[in-house]
This record gives sequence, C-alpha cells and structure tokens, in this order.
Amino acid sequence: MLKQFRTVAAVALLTVTTYAVAVEMNGAHPDTYVVKKGDTLWDISARFLKKPWLWPEIWQANPQVKNPHLIYPGDVLSLAYLDRVTAQAGPRQEAPINAIPLSDVEPFLKNLSVVDSFEQLPYVVGLEDSRMHASAGQQVYVLGLQDAQAGQRYIVVRPTVAYAQPKAQSDLDARGNEIFGSGNLWKSYVASSDRNEFLGYELAQVNVGTLTQVAGGDVEASTLRLEDSGREVRAGDRVLPLQANPYDLQFIPHAPATPVAPGQLRVLAVADTFTSGGPRDVIAISGGARDGIDNGTVFSVWRSGRHINDRIGRMDTSRADDALKPGPGRVALPDEYAAHAMVFRTFDKVSYALIMEGTKPARLGYELKHPDAQ
Repeated sequence: MLKQFRTVAAVALLTVTTYAVAVEMNGAHPDTYVVKKGDTLWDISARFLKKPWLWPEIWQANPQVKNPHLIYPGDVLSLAYLDRVTAQAGPRQEAPINAIPLSDVEPFLKNLSVVDSFEQLPYVVGLEDSRMHASAGQQVYVLGLQDAQAGQRYIVVRPTVAYAQPKAQSDLDARGNEIFGSGNLWKSYVASSDRNEFLGYELAQVNVGTLTQVAGGDVEASTLRLEDSGREVRAGDRVLPLQANPYDLQFIPHAPATPVAPGQLRVLAVADTFTSGGPRDVIAISGGARDGIDNGTVFSVWRSGRHINDRIGRMDTSRADDALKPGPGRVALPDEYAAHAMVFRTFDKVSYALIMEGTKPARLGYELKHPDAQ
C-alpha cells in the first residue's frame, strides 16, 4: 500500500505583497547559516523559525530573494538583521534544494492513484505458459482492449485498499473485493464521525508493458509484453494507458484554503507501517480537492481527546480505559498535538501527505486541524 513516483518541474513564483512580515525565531540562532547539500527548506526553517511552514512569506518579504524556492547549497542565510531571514547568493554548482526531500515522496507521485471505481477497467485474464505470476519479458493477456493499437504502452495497476469513513480502510483481495472483516480493526483507532461515506479505491502500479497483439477474430484477449521487473503481475490486475503526468517538483506550504470543521479530516493510513508513523512517513488523509485541499496544504495532526474512567471519584467500574466515546463516570481529556504534515498529492476525496516534524507518532484515525491550532 502507498508506493512509487516521477516528477516534472513546475516552479511557482510568489507575488511580493508586503515587506512587514514578522518573523518568530526559535530562540538563540547564529547570525548566518550556509545552505548545505541535503538540506530542505522546511528543515532549515524549522531550525530557526517557530512556524516553518510560513517560510515562503518570510523569505519573499526580502527583495533580494528572487524566488524563495530556488535556494542553493552555498547560499548564505542572514538571520540577524531585525530577526529577518535574508539570503546572499552562493555558487550555482548544485541543484536548488527543495521544500521537502523529494526522494521520500517520489514513489507515491507516480505509482499511486485513487479512483471511485475500477470494475470497468480492462483486466489481466491470463498469463504466458499459464503462470501464476509474470514479470519483465513475459506476456500477459488482457480483456477489454478492443480499440487499442499495437505499440501502445500501458500500466498494470492493482486495487489494494478501499478508503471510507468512519472505518478508514479495508484490504482488497485478488478480484478487488473487500476482504470480509479487514476493516473492523480500525474501529479501535477511529473516533465517531458524522461523515459516513466511501472515499475511493487506491490503485498501485505494479508493472508497465507494450501491446504487441490486439484481440480480433477468434482471439478475445490482447497481448501485453511486460517491461518492469519490480513487481509481478497476476490475473485480475487492471490495465490503464500510460500517461505522462505533470507532478509538482516544488511545493509551497500554506494553510488550508477553507476552514477545517472538527472531525472533518482524519488519517486513513500510514505508508509501510501498521498504525503509526513519524517524520518522513507518508499518510493518506480523508480529504481532497472537493474539500479545498491542494498540494502544499499544511495540517497539524492531533490525537483526539480520549475518555478515561475516573477511578478516584468512581471506583465501581470495570470498563476498559481510554475510550473513544463519552459515558457515565468517564472524564473527557483534551486533544493532543502529534505532528505537522504537508499534502503533496491530491485526489477528489483522498490526499497523500508527508509528516514533516512532530512530538509523537501520528496514528491511524488522528484528526487533522489548521497548522496553528492550539
């Protein structure tokens, strides 16, 4: 679940609207900092600023910073003058640093998508030599490509997860059907919500191939020769045309464009882990373009306030502690901040975000709020 991606540059310039941006610095700081290879803009800002996600506004407020997204190794950041961050150009022998480590999100940009349905897509019905799995150099046979032409390239995708609210996610079998009971576990992690709906199916790319023979006559299946040795193809995998997607290379951190209602957005999944993740882990969240979320949107991630038993004032209970719902004798606790996360890939109802920094693991079912929420 949640895997691989390619990027195409799309550098955005911010308009200088004011030079009176107040900078909140993180305690003591040096007068200057020399940008090093491997730095990210977020990491540098987090080192010196209390709100690292505001660095575009702060750096753009200084006229000598031509573009706050084009900071290079060797550039000297001045941190002393009126506590403002300014930049002096250094040598241009390295590529500019990015807001986030692209290597952490690249796999998720190219090889994952979220769709409302997949049943109508062409699918692999059989494999060369009646194999159970196929990889690079082998052929698979596809139903549903009658209008295709030999030489066209396709990606092979596999439905892996169904996202929904409030149960978060359910695993899918080889046919793309939900595995009975697989979503029950998440009830222990996700608080109750007024939103109860299906959000989409995650499709993971497993291979790429070229069409060598189109169905016709007595032959009902088209032939696709696989090119990628990374993951094996099996019967039931779906097929889509290969397309070049203009993914963002530069991300501009910003607050949500629309207010986030309490309980509206939650963590649906954590990439490559079971229930929790920390900095540089990717999470799936229950909101997308329809909620006004776009690439660069920053959220804070919170553990919903639990309800614990008052064992001092009410000793006659044997109920389990740390409940998600209120009840007699239970005490409601406040929400607890866990981390900040920035969205880097958006679909209609689901988005992927990178955990940037935090004080504790972000877990399945945690709530997303405005980045400045207290």
